[in-house]
Amino acid sequence: MASVEECRAALTKLVAQFDEIDEQDRARHVVERTVSCRVPDLSVTFYGRLHHDGLDPFREEPPMDGRSPDVRLTIGSDDLVSLVDGELDLARALLGGRVKIDASFGDLLRLRRLI
Repeated sequence: MASVEECRAALTKLVAQFDEIDEQDRARHVVERTVSCRVPDLSVTFYGRLHHDGLDPFREEPPMDGRSPDVRLTIGSDDLVSLVDGELDLARALLGGRVKIDASFGDLLRLRRLI
């Protein structure tokens, strides 16, 4: 099982990877969304925000507005680290039940183009 620190590091790496996405691709596929990443084996949830300029750093404090995140990811700690490191394919992880994404169909299509 990966630690909370390893998950934080993976999410920091994910933010950096989003920064590398071409601005035109982000403009075409990104709409502003709040994101949560729940890691049940560590009993922790991280919160972030996706927008045209990229992905804000994830924090453990929920947004102050009290709204439910637009995109909710549930993933085990080891799978989170493997996914961000490119060792785990998102589509296979979804089909295998290792990752759960709760989002609108449109958001899923947009995310698929970016990941």
